[in-house]
Amino acid sequence: RKDGKDAFALTFKLLLTHDGRKMGKTEKGALWLDADKCSPYDFYQYWRNVDDADVEKCLSLLTFLPMDEVKRLGALKDSRINEAKIVLAYEVTKLIHGEEEANKAKAAAEALFSGSGSAGSTPKTEVTEEELEAENRLLAWAARVGLFKSNGEARKAIQQGGLYIGNDKVTDEDFRITKEMLAGDGLLIRRGKKAYHQLVLK
Repeated sequence: RKDGKDAFALTFKLLLTHDGRKMGKTEKGALWLDADKCSPYDFYQYWRNVDDADVEKCLSLLTFLPMDEVKRLGALKDSRINEAKIVLAYEVTKLIHGEEEANKAKAAAEALFSGSGSAGSTPKTEVTEEELEAENRLLAWAARVGLFKSNGEARKAIQQGGLYIGNDKVTDEDFRITKEMLAGDGLLIRRGKKAYHQLVLK
């Protein structure tokens, strides 16, 4: 305006789900592009778990795949749509975080869903013996690492069958963690079907 010249701006529509909701929200908050605010694994998992009805649109808008491949993947039905979701998650994560991080996130997800719990890029917290002596309740650690907002929310999840160690449902609200459990690959705790965290002994 100061120079009296024309100025131009580009605007983009919000990315919406099939039912009109804004995309980009996770259980932990916003879906950040910054790896310090949203890990590549959590970023990958967001796209891995989009609604079936949104997969084709996301593939067409957010990846550089040929449209013939987008159409093929988008046409998959029932459990086969998971193939398309894996491709979507990998391609978008690769664009934002690079191929190495995309490969690590994909391997982490595959390891966790197969029950191996050995994936190196799973969100992880190192716990010292001193920290464990001060607090060894599973629900407290599940809240501390961000799987839940509070101890109370973690307790409620146990009551409702939503907290797991690996593939085993936790039923004891007073479950205590021992240092032996954290040795080696550590303890893999899971909230519902999508949120994981690994506790290891430091």
